[in-house]
Amino acid sequence: MIKITLPDNSNLEFNSATTAAEVASRISGGLAKKALGALLDGKPVDLNYPIKDNCRLRILTFDDSEGREIYWHSTSHIMASAVVKLFPGTKVAIGPAIDTGFYYDFDRDQPFTSEDLLSIEREMGEIIKSDYPFIRLEMSKSEAREKFESMGESYKVEILDELEEDTVSLYAHNDFTDLCRGPHLPSTGYVKAFKLLSTAGAYWRGSESNKMLQRIYGISFPKRKMLDEHLHFLEEAKKRDHRILGTQLDLYSITDEVGAGLVLWHPKGAFIRRRVEDLWYERHYKNGYEIVNTPHIAFIDLWKTSGHLDFYNENMYNPIEMESNQFQLKPMNCPFHIMIYKSRIRSYRELPIRWAEMGTVYRYERSGVLHGLMRVRGLTQDDAHIFCSPDQMPDETKKVVNFSLDLLRVFGFKKFKVYLSTKPEKSVGEGKRWEDATESLKMTLEGLKLDYDVDEGGGAFYGPKIDIHLEDNLGRLWQCTTIQFDFNLPERFNLSYIGPDGKQHTPYMIHRALYGSLERFFGTLIEFYGGYFPLWLAPEQARILPISERHSNYARKIEEELKTADIRCTVDNRSEKIGYRIREAETQKIPYMLILGDEEESKGVISVREHIVGDKGKSDIKDFIELIRDKVKRRGVFENISINGGKG
Repeated sequence: MIKITLPDNSNLEFNSATTAAEVASRISGGLAKKALGALLDGKPVDLNYPIKDNCRLRILTFDDSEGREIYWHSTSHIMASAVVKLFPGTKVAIGPAIDTGFYYDFDRDQPFTSEDLLSIEREMGEIIKSDYPFIRLEMSKSEAREKFESMGESYKVEILDELEEDTVSLYAHNDFTDLCRGPHLPSTGYVKAFKLLSTAGAYWRGSESNKMLQRIYGISFPKRKMLDEHLHFLEEAKKRDHRILGTQLDLYSITDEVGAGLVLWHPKGAFIRRRVEDLWYERHYKNGYEIVNTPHIAFIDLWKTSGHLDFYNENMYNPIEMESNQFQLKPMNCPFHIMIYKSRIRSYRELPIRWAEMGTVYRYERSGVLHGLMRVRGLTQDDAHIFCSPDQMPDETKKVVNFSLDLLRVFGFKKFKVYLSTKPEKSVGEGKRWEDATESLKMTLEGLKLDYDVDEGGGAFYGPKIDIHLEDNLGRLWQCTTIQFDFNLPERFNLSYIGPDGKQHTPYMIHRALYGSLERFFGTLIEFYGGYFPLWLAPEQARILPISERHSNYARKIEEELKTADIRCTVDNRSEKIGYRIREAETQKIPYMLILGDEEESKGVISVREHIVGDKGKSDIKDFIELIRDKVKRRGVFENISINGGKG
């Protein structure tokens, strides 16, 4: 008798060996239709995996992340089989499921074209229609190596040579075989709707020293409606792409002449950045922080003491030689803040110490992972470090989480995804400190009634942490705030304070960044607002549009009144037709357009047009100024910023 325990702790019994598919059928016919795989004692398995012993079992559907992984990984195999059939001689590398679908890397000299993708889709459709079963094969590593060598699949041979297992698994459907741990769908016919999305170059194993491969991205779903909704989502996301809007709105640029991953802030982007920084400074002073500033380079010995040369070296630039000394561009601000702390003896009466800095750091990111403002090589962190005593730690933790959420809500963010990462297997610091710090973070989140997920063992080796991700109007998550305990640096730098007992004690040290980095946060804001910045952030709040040349003097008069009231505006008196200039202002996402003609000038009023909304009628200039001032004062953002970049 085999006893199978289900997620609700109920049990099913079978007289002999069974499969997850049979268990799903026993539970309900509906579940059996949706089943894609299973978790057997926590391990993902195929639906037809033989179950011979008592176990815990959870049936996986597309609603489960593990189920989606099975679905998308199986589709990547279908895509690979179509590619090698259509393009003989193409070698396959790796084809994993990712958070947004799947991809597969191919060794092919010729890049794939859009016509190629259509041909691959048609062939995939035939493979799916044929409903070939996915068959799991197990063999010795040597047998698998011999098989893939005979197939000319050198990338599979390289992967095999790195595996420690003596026995490996392969998956086959029709005449295609791939090295794979699995699990997979029962057959190709389970895939109901799919789309190949794009192609890109990708270095083998992400290293520029290896060959450039051709990557194809795709997505698949069990229902056509789900695919249509996803494609609509992608179209809306494309409209908000910060890289496209950054150029369209003239906010920033990244050029090969300057260097990949190095941002040039244009006047409009720099203005918004300054507004974001001003709010940051204002709130930090109010929350008891002091501002510090530190150099961009330091003697290399500082980075040896901090451990960055050991643990972070691959992301650091080569040292700079000067006067027989080696200097290092800073990848972090932490050691500098620590050296300020160590500049004199500290007393418990000074704690907590809260030091913050808008510090630009430099990190070597591989070219393949650079992505607009989201992944750069020169970034400005809104860094801060808190030094406190053990009894102050819970209150400081609560304050910094509250501070973070309050600051982010000013920008209109209302939904957050919070993660608590705990002690990994390898760590430094006393166990008691880990326990106290983790409990402090946990109690803070629970005291603030914040839902959170626990990432067991996901903390850094030097301390537990809280990560706060922002959820935008499309449901996408953006990495933002990190609140990180550090038990490593205080020990490395021998930090201490004199306690009430007159003895030296080691302070708790908390790293925290609220925006994360200005570059990434700015990119997030562009996509969150769809480029339509609220009035208090907008670099141009109003554009004045005289209908003809004879209205230019009146336009200048209105401009002077607005600028005297600290309203940011420009006059567009070009010879183009008024409709053209209105459309251009709409494209530039200017919040307000002021149309001036004979009637407006004769009555001393303005005609107001609001971005996307349209005409708002005529207004006295003083009333318009009060409207703008009120919105700016409230730092208001629209209650519902719809997915098309307008207002709800």
